[in-house]
Amino acid sequence: MSQQDTLQGLPAPMARAIAFIWKEAELLDRKDYAAWQDLWSEDGYYVVPIDPETTDYAATLNYAYDNAHMRKIRIERLTSGHAMSAVDAAATVRTVSRFAPVHLSEELVEINSAQVLVGYKRQQHTMFVANVTHRLRFTPQGPKIEQKVIRLINSMDSLNALGFLL
Repeated sequence: MSQQDTLQGLPAPMARAIAFIWKEAELLDRKDYAAWQDLWSEDGYYVVPIDPETTDYAATLNYAYDNAHMRKIRIERLTSGHAMSAVDAAATVRTVSRFAPVHLSEELVEINSAQVLVGYKRQQHTMFVANVTHRLRFTPQGPKIEQKVIRLINSMDSLNALGFLL
């Protein structure tokens, strides 16, 4: 079954959003961080909260709460080879599914999904499972991520250093 077949019959904004999220997942698995950074709006936030219930990310502790400047720094750290978490970075494969719309319009889509990511490093597999919310703005220049919130199901546990983006 092709991607087009899977998206057929969905409302157009939702189908566009799902195709975009799958593209983002592929870019991240290929570690094409420059192309991934281009998917973001200038004022977009990449958020990985610790507290699974929080909605006030600015006032709580997070694994990541990155605006454009912090995303750029994170990407530089991941690609420079100087950070311990980036040395011998894990290969990743992620699956994103269970899409549920929160808001659908021609200009703005907010959509919840489930993500299962498997990382492989030093002959060991590690799984990261999360509920994800994307807020996407569709502009004449193309879709842009305004906010991506990755709620790891084990966010309250201690996590090993992540040498990749979720």
